[in-house]
Amino acid sequence: MKQKIVLATGNKGKVKEMSDVLADFGFEVVAQTELGIESPEETGLTFVENALLKARHAAKLSGLPAIADDSGLSVDALNGAPGLYSARYAGVDGDDAANRQKLLRELATVSAEKRQAKFVSCIVLLQHETDPTPVIAEGECHGSIIFAEKGENGFGYDSLFLSDDTGCTFAELETVEKKKISHRARALKVLKAKLGA
Repeated sequence: MKQKIVLATGNKGKVKEMSDVLADFGFEVVAQTELGIESPEETGLTFVENALLKARHAAKLSGLPAIADDSGLSVDALNGAPGLYSARYAGVDGDDAANRQKLLRELATVSAEKRQAKFVSCIVLLQHETDPTPVIAEGECHGSIIFAEKGENGFGYDSLFLSDDTGCTFAELETVEKKKISHRARALKVLKAKLGA
């Protein structure tokens, strides 16, 4: 009998990605949207705080163990922005094209060698709402922001993020390749190691 765990997201891609990893540990992943749970307001000041907030909210309303991820893009020249506001950088949650345009505008006068950036993912797993020892796993991908979009795959800032590992943008990678090196893949690898320990 698999242990049910609620995933604090409605994002089908995240559900699939997390399900694959957590299945190995006897978990059956259910998206919070399937249980009629809305996302809480993200008031944390760090990716860890927001992930904890989402996981506690989902655990409280479902009565199940919960897992949440908070992730975003951090650009050195912009003091870490868009950061926690990556999904709503241009003002509307999830408007990827507007977010990319705003990022390009903000970096318009920044030279190529000063456009370093990283994608960050923080995953938190709680056994219950008041779990005092959450499992926290973080992953990062380093690269830089290019001057114009390149590539057809991916979403979010993928077409602007030139990966140090591959020498091409995340949007130029096949999904299978990206899944191996992405910030979320790295955080999931850490989570796997912590759960397996």
